[in-house]
Amino acid sequence: MAAFQGVAAATLRGLVAAVLGFASATGAAQPRTPTTDAEVLERVPARANDPAARTLAALRADWRRDMADARAAEALARHCLGLFGADGDPRHLGCAQAALGHWWALPSPPSLLRTQRAVVLQYSHRFDAALADLGAVLAADPQSHEAWLWRAAILMVQARHAEARQACEQVAGLTTPLAAIGCRAQVDAASGAAAVAVQALREGLVQYGREGAASPAERVWALTRLAETEERRGQPKAAEAAYREALAIDGRDFYLQAAFADFLLDQDRPAEVKTLLAGRERVDVLLLRLAIAAHRLREPAAAGHARELAARFDAARRLGDALHEKEEARFLLELQGDARRALELARRNFAAQREPGDARVLLEAALAARDKAAAQPALAWLAATRIEAPRLQALAEQLGRLP
Repeated sequence: MAAFQGVAAATLRGLVAAVLGFASATGAAQPRTPTTDAEVLERVPARANDPAARTLAALRADWRRDMADARAAEALARHCLGLFGADGDPRHLGCAQAALGHWWALPSPPSLLRTQRAVVLQYSHRFDAALADLGAVLAADPQSHEAWLWRAAILMVQARHAEARQACEQVAGLTTPLAAIGCRAQVDAASGAAAVAVQALREGLVQYGREGAASPAERVWALTRLAETEERRGQPKAAEAAYREALAIDGRDFYLQAAFADFLLDQDRPAEVKTLLAGRERVDVLLLRLAIAAHRLREPAAAGHARELAARFDAARRLGDALHEKEEARFLLELQGDARRALELARRNFAAQREPGDARVLLEAALAARDKAAAQPALAWLAATRIEAPRLQALAEQLGRLP
């Protein structure tokens, strides 16, 4: 992904990561704040003719001239968060938090900076703190479409669908038409109205998804929502068509690549996962899917991938990072055969975030461990949301047959 044009597009791309819990996408721990303003966390080589590198360098230079300049700090934080949403590199998240360092611990920073702080907080799964910041922003400015969109995203992660729908209604007249449609559709898709969501997304993409009418980021976001909804409700051909249309717009979107890789794995097409993700081993969620594909193909590379993932998860734990629990649970279940440990992580993860992927990992781990009781939170979530997900329902039925 590239940097996004406009606040709405940047927020939408961030929602992809926020809603599905991919804040931990790259295997580093939570961002570390420098102990002094002069501390350099890491220098990353950049080509002089790289426009993105020049933009970042210019924003950093502007910020360093006066680190208490709210305008410069907000611009740098926003840009770094956009880069993080684009490639999942945790250094960008650290950049955003460092940019906000002058205001980070203040109870009431300026609203624009408070919104950016909320984004960093939610990426660290500090959802209540993020919602508190967003609530304060909206109390001061009820027209802040960015705050409403992030509020909807976090509430979706927590399966608070009625409140998420209210946030979507509040933002409908404040953001772009495709963003408003997508916000409502994601709530419908997760609460028993998948057909309504699909129809709304398809109509929205026809009406507003033309090149020029909507940014590439918005189109990719809407197409990914459509693909996931079609996949979840058991329509693989429609899902694949939407995935491929999104990939044609931005084939480097790491969240989209991960979602399509999962689709291919579910369709028993691991060789295609290797092609899709070639050269993307640096991103943990993509390396995990490469490792699963190699394991299913019985390739020697599977062992090396597994060792690398184990090392990354271990490093994250040593640094106190608990954001990888869903991915590590899947790693333990599919590549290590440790159902009991996978179940422990899946249960903890589901206590914090309750999206379909979180429920699936918990159900699969409980089934592998033959522990029906451990799956009760996910089973209750299935019943309460009325989500249309045949694969999840099948897992629930298998658990019901356990003694």
